[in-house]
Amino acid sequence: MAESHAPVGVSAEDKRTIDERANFCFGCGPENPQGLKLEFAVATSAEGVITATSLLTMTRLHEGPPGHIHGGIIATLLDEAMSKLNRPLNLLAMTRSLSVDYLRPAPLFVPLRLVGTHVRRDGRKVLHQAELLLEDGTVLARAEGFFLVIDPQMLAQAAAS
Repeated sequence: MAESHAPVGVSAEDKRTIDERANFCFGCGPENPQGLKLEFAVATSAEGVITATSLLTMTRLHEGPPGHIHGGIIATLLDEAMSKLNRPLNLLAMTRSLSVDYLRPAPLFVPLRLVGTHVRRDGRKVLHQAELLLEDGTVLARAEGFFLVIDPQMLAQAAAS
């Protein structure tokens, strides 16, 4: 198991990573009845490239323009794919900035692939990229996100206040 980011004083049986404890996360929380419930496969290539991949199909609940995914949902999907890259890096990091390029309308009711890729780390700054693609590899949207590594104690203090 990866190093726990649980606050000091949390019992041994609950020293899960922050992702494992975020059951109500809108993007990946299995207990959020309104959430996307995304599941990711995280892999590291022989060259050391870390990726997080999810297969998904969006429904009318995620509609923006008729028959297509809402732009805010697309941004959420891309951010979620990038955030999943922090776990294999053993980091607790939060999105500092997110830049999204909407390249083509993203259709509803079509199988899609969401892929996040770690680019680099410079101290507390972590850069990731993500793409939302059709099955044939056509890129619908692309994002770049800067994440800032935070101290788990700071998060625990914020939760307590």
